[in-house]
Amino acid sequence: MSCSTCTNKSGIKKGCKSNGSCLTFGCNQRTTFNWLNNIDQVIVDKTKSIEVSFKNGRKQFFNNPLDLPIYIGDNVAIDCKPGYDIGVVTLTGELVKHQIQRKNQNKFNQRFNKVLRKATSEDIALWKSSREKESNITIRSRELASKTNLKMKISDVEVRADNKKAIFYYTAENRVDFRELIKTLSNEFSLKVEMKQIGSRQESSMLGGIGSCGRELCCSSWMTDFRSVTTSAARYQQLSLNPQKLSGQCGKLKCCLNYELNHYVEKLKDFPSTKKKLFSKSEKASHIKTDIFRELMWYSVSGEDKKGAVVCFDIKKVKEIQAMNETGKNPYKFSDFTLKPDDQTEKEIEYSNVVGQDDLKRFDKSFKQKKQKTNRKKDIK
Repeated sequence: MSCSTCTNKSGIKKGCKSNGSCLTFGCNQRTTFNWLNNIDQVIVDKTKSIEVSFKNGRKQFFNNPLDLPIYIGDNVAIDCKPGYDIGVVTLTGELVKHQIQRKNQNKFNQRFNKVLRKATSEDIALWKSSREKESNITIRSRELASKTNLKMKISDVEVRADNKKAIFYYTAENRVDFRELIKTLSNEFSLKVEMKQIGSRQESSMLGGIGSCGRELCCSSWMTDFRSVTTSAARYQQLSLNPQKLSGQCGKLKCCLNYELNHYVEKLKDFPSTKKKLFSKSEKASHIKTDIFRELMWYSVSGEDKKGAVVCFDIKKVKEIQAMNETGKNPYKFSDFTLKPDDQTEKEIEYSNVVGQDDLKRFDKSFKQKKQKTNRKKDIK
């Protein structure tokens, strides 16, 4: 979510109440919480690394060799070799080590760039002017890219705070030769151009949006890793293989299909095999569908009297019939094991409209002042 999508009719920003002064355009994007904030630091060797957030929730780690008093929310200027950029500090202290280990960036012994200084008012003014150019540069760069007939789409542009370099994020299905486009963009905007290819999921996470559930996209709000999603996840959950319903705004399968997949796989271990057919002395049944929550299975029965009739079994009855078939003792008929139609339907929750039947003052009680009991001492004769 960006500041442009977080305004009311009067144009005033709402939500985080920063009124667009953060210039990161990353409200509620992969927010990091410092759960050690209220705990006294016992460890003496404090880390000099900090986590800094940039546009669209992009985060990087930097070193603070000068031991500057940096706190969460400060604007800092960091070294980009050459040039500099400005970001917002999102995490400091011991939790930075935990974040580095979680993102596996300590395995390669990376040397993070250093923090130059705290951002001054001149730095922030220049940073703000660079952010204001991005929308016009994005529109113009798309026009120039379309003239070159390249099969690519420029998704977003990020101009560095020193106004000397710009990163153009694009999506393309195949490899694109954009050497001529880089020269054109560099001459047009007088900037050093860097082209960075991203996937469709990364594009949706950068731009943001609202999903079919009515909430903000998971990839743009809290997800940091994009795991592969296959159609088998939909099959395990007994979902219709409709690409229009299973696809997200990125055109790929929804990431939320993996959220409950492990629970479905664990639950399906208690169900009998659906590949085995059920046999009675005069009938044969093939599996049609399964209700995981109610532990019911539907079969299509074909025999002398029934052709295509659908019957419902409890999973315990299905296991019992399969055990009888393995021993060669087929049941006489399936009707002795099937559920009745009344047992197959879900019980409706009873509801009665009681609006206006109860008095609003039913909880009000009239408290009477109780007389205080006085302990009178009786005269002992």
